[in-house]
Amino acid sequence: MALVSKPIADDDAEFREVLGVVAGRLRDVEQQMVDDMSARMLEIDHLDGDPVLVTLLRASVEGNITTINHVLSNDIPISNLQPTTAAVEYALRLAQREVPSNSLMRAYRTGEFEFNKLALDVLSEIDVSERIAVRVAKYVAVVLFEYIDWITQYVFHAYETERVRWIGAEGGVLSSAVNQLLVDDGSSSMEVEAEAFEAETGYRLDVTHQAVILWSADSSVVLTEIDRAARTLASAVRAVAPPIVTATDRSTVWMWIPLGPGTPAVDTATVESRMTLPAHLRLALGLPGPGLVGFRRSHQQARAAYEVATAVPREEPAVVGYGDRGVAVVSMMARDLPSTRAWVREILGPLAGDNAGAQVLRETMSEYLKHGESHVRTAERMMLHRNTVKYRIGKAVEILPDGHDRMDLALALTVCEYLGTEVLAT
Repeated sequence: MALVSKPIADDDAEFREVLGVVAGRLRDVEQQMVDDMSARMLEIDHLDGDPVLVTLLRASVEGNITTINHVLSNDIPISNLQPTTAAVEYALRLAQREVPSNSLMRAYRTGEFEFNKLALDVLSEIDVSERIAVRVAKYVAVVLFEYIDWITQYVFHAYETERVRWIGAEGGVLSSAVNQLLVDDGSSSMEVEAEAFEAETGYRLDVTHQAVILWSADSSVVLTEIDRAARTLASAVRAVAPPIVTATDRSTVWMWIPLGPGTPAVDTATVESRMTLPAHLRLALGLPGPGLVGFRRSHQQARAAYEVATAVPREEPAVVGYGDRGVAVVSMMARDLPSTRAWVREILGPLAGDNAGAQVLRETMSEYLKHGESHVRTAERMMLHRNTVKYRIGKAVEILPDGHDRMDLALALTVCEYLGTEVLAT
């Protein structure tokens, strides 16, 4: 496709000046643009499920907006650009997760519409002749169209290539069978679904299952290493048969461990005591459940623990279980962050501040409540002097709002522990 935007003539001073003002004002609100566009795109089907993909979406939006603003500010030809790493990586992950390509297309078209709309709003605030305003608006629209046309061709080629490769990879059939089994649409009986799944995969469903998700945010950790860790865990907890393991993308693995009648549930303490996870690898656990219903429910629980663990980027804790203190409740509260954020601030007041001082007080108060409000045991746990603990608790109590009970306080502190900056006051 031939480019239709033309380089700006050196003698076109007024046009260049107004375009520069528009581009400058757009640069000034880049982060707000990223926030607003990302929020709009998350309303698109299939794009709002996984916190890791949400983070990648935001990085892709930010990279594209920054690039477009540079193009407008510096009259850079589209042909000289290279796609941002985040934009390509996001397309690859969507392909690996079997997210329909039309969802990706809708995201780019949504971004194009929102950018044009904001540019027109900025232009309407500038005191300039109608002739120049129309020229600038048309120029921005053309540049934006060319950019979206160029970047979507690039990322869709990457998407389709990865989709073919991923489907053809070993385990592609297994992944499809697992995904079909996890969808309970009521179209067939459980017996028929179980028989078909067992025939295709060799994994029996008439046992107790415990679902696990293993993942890494470090691109240097390869899929084979994650797969090996998954099978090592299944062996370490004495699975009664080989687990079923399937990759959902190149950094994430889903697994179900078949447990015998007397085999205890795999919890955070079990994992930590029986194996050492490779560096940068993290793990989320569901609770055990029997049969097809248990297979599905345990995975839902593992997904909930995974969403809590990935809500805020961090390396610790390495293992998060749905059965861990507060995780089940936090996973539900994370689905309505605005309400949760408001509630946390009502309960904690200044203790919900996003600063080092408030964090120290929150951590101390949380340990204090976990250990029966004992200064001595809290001091032992945190390796502090008893008087230090007593001072911190006293200071925390001074700034806490009145009228909330111990249960609310403990839950609000747990929410802060897992969701961090998502619920803290800046």
